[in-house]
Amino acid sequence: MPGEWWKLFRSKQISALVEEAVQNHPNIASAEAALRQARETLEADAASFLPSATGTSGVTRQQLSPAQYGSSGSSSSFSTLYTLFNSNVAVSFTPDVFGKTIRTVEGDAAAAEYQRYQLEATYLALTANVISAAISDASYAKQIKVTEGLVSDYRAQLDILQKRFDLGAVSLADVTSERTLLAQAEATLPPLQKARAQTRNQLMAYLGRFPNEDKGEAIDLENLHLPKELPLSLPSKLVRQRPDILAAESQLHQASANIGVATANMLPQLTLSASGGSQALTAAQLFTPQTMAYSLGASVSGQLFDGGGLFHKREAKVAAFEQATAQYQGTVLTAFQNVADALQAIKHDAATLRAQVAAEKAAAESFQIAQVQYRAGSTTYPTVINSEQSLLNARLNRVKAQAARFSDTVALLQALGGGWWNRNDETPAARAKPTDPISMSPIAAALRAQAEESTNAH
Repeated sequence: MPGEWWKLFRSKQISALVEEAVQNHPNIASAEAALRQARETLEADAASFLPSATGTSGVTRQQLSPAQYGSSGSSSSFSTLYTLFNSNVAVSFTPDVFGKTIRTVEGDAAAAEYQRYQLEATYLALTANVISAAISDASYAKQIKVTEGLVSDYRAQLDILQKRFDLGAVSLADVTSERTLLAQAEATLPPLQKARAQTRNQLMAYLGRFPNEDKGEAIDLENLHLPKELPLSLPSKLVRQRPDILAAESQLHQASANIGVATANMLPQLTLSASGGSQALTAAQLFTPQTMAYSLGASVSGQLFDGGGLFHKREAKVAAFEQATAQYQGTVLTAFQNVADALQAIKHDAATLRAQVAAEKAAAESFQIAQVQYRAGSTTYPTVINSEQSLLNARLNRVKAQAARFSDTVALLQALGGGWWNRNDETPAARAKPTDPISMSPIAAALRAQAEESTNAH
């Protein structure tokens, strides 16, 4: 399946509409921002693999009270007034002994993958909706044109019957019956016009325009072409490429990583710390050997008793994993149903269209015969009108069948994932901001590379 699958219809107007929608619709921008947010979160949490360092530098002017030295004297000699210059660097590091950090980052990577596939799902839904709306608009336009022709024929026949009634050649019942047919045909026009107007408004929304910005772009069903080959069966491997299935897989992966984080929270945490610096009474004395000071430390902390809170938090993550598993299975079932429905629809659409084309051909032949007979004086004009009405009704049904086949073809291509793996839908707006190489975590870079390899493999 080509990445730009809409070009299979060989319509420049459809390609132009899709391009405009992708560039302007806010859903695409929203999905890209969500993806960038997830990637920035991944980068932020991956920083936990490295130590953190905090530097401080300052100067204070202070006076100490004699009471601090156990003196109650009031002499100024007992007070100490001085300026202290201080410069210090504190370093702390929490080794990932029980895998809490790596499972957190793993969950972040899965969340980023989920947003990646959500972007593809948004792209696929938008492009399919644009094409479907354009096809529906073309169908309504054609139906309105055919219906207007039908109404015109009914009016012509009513005019003939009215004149014949005035001459006493037909009964009032014939005239009344024709008026009823005309009224019924006219009543079908407003719903079609309403449906087309609403479809045009929807199309404008997909294009990122307001309804009053409609420039009248439209396609003609007669100029559309079906893909040269439509499958009757498909391998399951192809269905797995659907963005919703891959997004559900990513959610399942994230739920699994969350169990690891909850497990690590139940275990002790080791923290290493160090600080070093200099304190002096003058700035010139800073960093001299006699003013240097440092400290090293290590601590282990763990929950001794919490009433089972951490245990139940972990069990909640286990339940969330089970939920994600069931949701993934449901997504797969729905995906196969969508594909099977689309295949069956295309199969029956082809048979329906063949039947409607044959009916239209037969009605056209009947109309031609009626015209020849009328010119030869062997039939009446109402017979010609009736034949033309039958032709217009058959043409109306053929238009509906033709539009249904195009729409169901769009549904099949959408159900198969739209070939996203053969194109790149990301823009710089979806990427995380570049990180300073000094502070970038190598593990985060490795996880990001692994995620990109997974995407390319899909």
